[in-house]
Amino acid sequence: MLQTIAIILIILWVLGLVSSYTMGGLIHILLVVAIVMILLQFIQGRR
Repeated sequence: MLQTIAIILIILWVLGLVSSYTMGGLIHILLVVAIVMILLQFIQGRR
């Protein structure tokens, strides 16, 4: 579930960069949230 949400956030971030439509720092905050969620998934999965 977390991995799916993280992938969606990364896709939205990339689309925001490609279309040159950025909403200030919000799009970068979404990227950071997505990366953190992926890292948490990996950490929890290895236990």
